[in-house]
Amino acid sequence: MSIKTPFKRVEGLGSAKDGTEHFWRQRLTALANVPLIIAFVWIVVSLNGEDHATVAATFANPFVAVVMLLVIVSALYHAKLGMQVVIEDYIHGELAKYALLVANIFFTFGIAVLAVFAILKMGFGS
Repeated sequence: MSIKTPFKRVEGLGSAKDGTEHFWRQRLTALANVPLIIAFVWIVVSLNGEDHATVAATFANPFVAVVMLLVIVSALYHAKLGMQVVIEDYIHGELAKYALLVANIFFTFGIAVLAVFAILKMGFGS
């Protein structure tokens, strides 16, 4: 039996103010994704059915390549933040939670690297 108050038992277990920064990052990436996803859909739809040479020529345009890179970085960062919230809220085992948080980081980073490589490869005409 302890004489500690409930407040004293939980003190130091959570980080105050960390959730606010996470909240704002998620909202800012969501806001940035609106025009980026519209541009992404526009580009993909306009390239539907085109041959490889036309797609490569389109991605050689610096504006298109930069828009596509921004879409990848912003959307994957937003997805990482969202999945992190889901993992933290619904996974209760500490080992499983940390393993999934690490997997979330590696997965989104890996997909981002592959997508950026593909866009740069097309953009530079290789």
